[in-house]
Amino acid sequence: MRYLPHTLDEVAEMLSVVGLKHLEDLFKPIPASLRSKKGLAIPGPLTEWELEERIAEIADIMASTEKMKIFLGAGSYRHYIPESVRYLLSRSEFSTSYTPYQPEISQGTLQAIFEYQTLVSRLLGMDMANASIYDGATSLSEAVLMAIRITRKRKVAVSRLIHPNYRRVLETYLTPAGYDIVELPYLETGRTDISSLNDFEDIAAVAVQSPNFMGMIEDLKMVREKTKDRNTLLICAFSEPLAYGLLKPPGAFGADIACGEGQSFGISQSFGGPALGMFAFKKDYVRNAPGRLVGQTTDLDGNRGYVLTLATREQHIRREKATSNICTNQGLCALASAMYMASIGGTGIKELARLNYDKAAYLKEGLRKKGLKLKFDGPTFNEFVVEYPKGAYQNLMKKGMVIGLPLEPFYPELAGQYLVCVTETIKKEDMDNLIKEM
Repeated sequence: MRYLPHTLDEVAEMLSVVGLKHLEDLFKPIPASLRSKKGLAIPGPLTEWELEERIAEIADIMASTEKMKIFLGAGSYRHYIPESVRYLLSRSEFSTSYTPYQPEISQGTLQAIFEYQTLVSRLLGMDMANASIYDGATSLSEAVLMAIRITRKRKVAVSRLIHPNYRRVLETYLTPAGYDIVELPYLETGRTDISSLNDFEDIAAVAVQSPNFMGMIEDLKMVREKTKDRNTLLICAFSEPLAYGLLKPPGAFGADIACGEGQSFGISQSFGGPALGMFAFKKDYVRNAPGRLVGQTTDLDGNRGYVLTLATREQHIRREKATSNICTNQGLCALASAMYMASIGGTGIKELARLNYDKAAYLKEGLRKKGLKLKFDGPTFNEFVVEYPKGAYQNLMKKGMVIGLPLEPFYPELAGQYLVCVTETIKKEDMDNLIKEM
């Protein structure tokens, strides 16, 4: 009884304050038919080891990437995370630090963010990168708002092949504020129909994703040509940054803003989060960038130091002047991403990207030889769309294989089509088994 928060005297005192005599009177507004007259069937206490055993039993019921062969991606990818990243990230000076509210005395945190910004800008081929945003969806939304601020236009064109969840978040950002979103359809090739842009005027930005949600690589050069003479910004989104270890980055095509999901770099899937929003841009637009930007400088004695060069968010300046209401960046996730990129290096990223590409190509060709139809014909990275035989998805699920993401809930016209992903964690025998089952 020592753990009960209120004594009988305290309960009586509280009842007298509200004008009641008995505890039962407090619950009279609840109909008697809805009130339980029996005690709750709560099991007795467990010892620590019994509790661990029970939790393990419950966890064992759930599916996991360790127990099943999962060919799922669609914005959340299973990549191997080096043990060095896991270890360094768990150090208390990183894992318990929240955010540099007093940046001048948080030099270690600021340097880590600075290194992250440098790595992201190099990966994406852009001039600058901010200290990160929540995830890929909010990163895209902030990019569109940034384009609206720069161009002072109220309409944006968004490819239908951008991740469906990203587009839903974007609608949540823009619609209440009175901004218009026009949708660019896709062609039979699985690429955005950029020619449809001719049907619209006064567009602040065109947003495309490459590789797009179907896994297809967009022709960013053509998209840039369509936008450069219209005073329209090009926003290149992504959900798999590893692709840029093999492909030319957005900056190589003149993208004004590159934004997307960084979960692939050192962050576990963790049942959907937390994630990491990568955000990079041309330096001409730095004053309109959301979030925070860490810079390098020197102190009065000439020693190198780090500062928050820009922090135009609503906690630092007047709300009406702020470029975003991003409260804090995904600091720990950004650090994990920086550690990952530094650990495997530029050569490692290229080799890993090539491995992902080769494995996906192997499975794609194997399924094609089995007579399965690929929905789109063109260059892909580590995802592609295929039509499985009827019942194959459910049958293989029973055998411990998740063979892709059904696209019908997101694209009703693609009923029976599945988005398949292959990363370095998928073994050759796993792919051979999938091909054999077809």
